[in-house]
Amino acid sequence: MLQQILRDMYIDPELLAELNEDQKQILFYKMREEQLRRWKEREEKARVEETMVRKTARCKQSNGKHVQWLHGKDGEVWVWVMGEAPGDKPYEQISEELIAERARQQAQKEAEELWRKKEAEITKKFRDAMAQEKARIVAEKWKVEIEDRKAAKLVEEKIQEELKKREEEERQKGEEQIRQQEEIRARELYLSLKQAQQHGQHSDNDQEWEEQLRRSKAADEERSHQARRARDEYRRQSLRAIQKGRVAGLSNLFKGTSLNNEPEAKLNDSPSPLLSLAVPSSKIWERPSRPFSREVIIHWFKEEQLPRRAGFERNTNRIATWFHGIISRQEAEELLMNKSEGSFLVRVSEKIWGYALSYRQQSGFKHFLVDASGDFYSFLGVDPNRHATLTDLIDFHKEEIITSSGGELLLEPCGQQKNPPDYSPLFE
Repeated sequence: MLQQILRDMYIDPELLAELNEDQKQILFYKMREEQLRRWKEREEKARVEETMVRKTARCKQSNGKHVQWLHGKDGEVWVWVMGEAPGDKPYEQISEELIAERARQQAQKEAEELWRKKEAEITKKFRDAMAQEKARIVAEKWKVEIEDRKAAKLVEEKIQEELKKREEEERQKGEEQIRQQEEIRARELYLSLKQAQQHGQHSDNDQEWEEQLRRSKAADEERSHQARRARDEYRRQSLRAIQKGRVAGLSNLFKGTSLNNEPEAKLNDSPSPLLSLAVPSSKIWERPSRPFSREVIIHWFKEEQLPRRAGFERNTNRIATWFHGIISRQEAEELLMNKSEGSFLVRVSEKIWGYALSYRQQSGFKHFLVDASGDFYSFLGVDPNRHATLTDLIDFHKEEIITSSGGELLLEPCGQQKNPPDYSPLFE
């Protein structure tokens, strides 16, 4: 299961929800290690390919186009740094010019907007004056004689010319006022921008940004702490696995010795009625990629787990007290509710091909997934130790803690509270 997750670099959200915080951190640490390994592999491959391309390019250089860098007197590639070469403007001057240009453009934009309003006012003013004058002339022309109409027309044209002249004069005056205001505004903007650049004024947005930055740094430190703790836990458990010698190779030894131990177990213990049932011997069983129903889980247990004596006490035909059937997390917590710290049970998982170990701690509960998809048993994402049997894993952690941060030791098994037991469908 772990190898599949690392191969796909993906974990199902439902499966992720089953993991506790320590399992998640160590799993993410392993996924990060796999990412780094793949990245280094890609970089090495790219380096080799680049070397090959360069060799090929050198072979074709005599016939093809190529780029030749300009070199200085010191033999190195010639580099020009803006503002430092002879004839270049100093940085302060460039900054001053940029600020001045920025202020000029802003002032020009404001002046254009102001002139549009002023022009509209002037046009409206003289349009209304022209209309009133024309209306007055039209009203008076009915009072004059026919021979006086030409004179009235001349008066009207003279009045229109005078109004146009006054309109033009007022436009010029308005343009001059706008130009002066634009110059004043440009100086104000320049001084404002310069002062903001020199003194680094901070607004409310800056304070909010600083608060977000502080929270982000705190979250980064917490993630680093969790990753460091997960890395230390992973190394500690790897060293512990080496010291204890509990590795996957024991599975072959177990297969060779289990048959020899079984007759002795039958002599020493009375036969259990559950074991009188024959182990399935189907030869066409193909395990799906993941469990999708209780029937499939029961079939998997009978086909793969019963032959490996999963759930039995060591060298006996009795079901272990801590073993339970397909029960939910909530049901497991209800069984452990009134138990003391260190109480535990093992239940068949509905999320992976394996089990879930539910543990009672002082402040609540913890749940650890046990991967049984291979020829060994191990905690998913927490413990690198591989155990030949499920009983080996339980006995091992009766003496060794599961995680250094939690210090979980399996002290008291939690038994059945139902009759028939919740594991009975697995042995029917």
